[in-house]
Amino acid sequence: MKPADHVAAVAAETARFVDAVKQADLSTPVPSCPGWTLADLTRHTGSVHRWFSVLLRQRVQQPPASREVDLNLPEQPGDYPDWLARSAAESADAFAATDLDGPMWAWGADQHARFWVRRMLFETLVHRADAELALGLSPRIDRALAVDGIDEFLTNLPFAAVFAPRTAGLRAPDRSIRFSCTDGEGDWVVRLRPDGFGLAAADAEARTADVTVQGAAADLLLLLYGRLNREDDAFQVLGDEELLAHWVADSAF
Repeated sequence: MKPADHVAAVAAETARFVDAVKQADLSTPVPSCPGWTLADLTRHTGSVHRWFSVLLRQRVQQPPASREVDLNLPEQPGDYPDWLARSAAESADAFAATDLDGPMWAWGADQHARFWVRRMLFETLVHRADAELALGLSPRIDRALAVDGIDEFLTNLPFAAVFAPRTAGLRAPDRSIRFSCTDGEGDWVVRLRPDGFGLAAADAEARTADVTVQGAAADLLLLLYGRLNREDDAFQVLGDEELLAHWVADSAF
């Protein structure tokens, strides 16, 4: 997917999020985010939109010294859905005013402004799914988005130790995990080494992995984000299940 696709998807996913929570009881617990309510989830997502928008407008070229940003948060949680919609509108303005292919500091692999649009997209999409799950709904995720989201997650996870410290435990003497789509193209091999981990080169994909997880793209995305259990009927696991358990335990984002 291209940056323009990510921009459009941020707007669409935010609208779906707002639709889900607009008439909901915002004190509803969110089981996939323990300790959070729908109000917390909505506030967090809107805060991410506004924080990333500030970074984009400033075109930061090094890690920011502060995360302080004026959220303009409403006093009443009942107003959070409309505030989230306004947060997305601010994001859209920031996207439009930014050369998304321009160089920019990012915590992940892609040191360009487009990193932040893509990251905002999947932050929003996964939390939209959280909201729907909390309301007893089954999240529907566009397949192309899910494939892109899997790639974004696995590409950037090796750089996430600052806020996902358990990833430092993803070490092993040349072990590999494959995530493979059953509903179309999509295949990723993660190599665990003594000194770290990361996606294997494309020419390594033919190698037999130590454990393979097969499932639909949307289900694999939710698995990677810890929203589905690896023992769910949506997945077929072939190989070393202890290695997969190690991955699940230490890859929490």
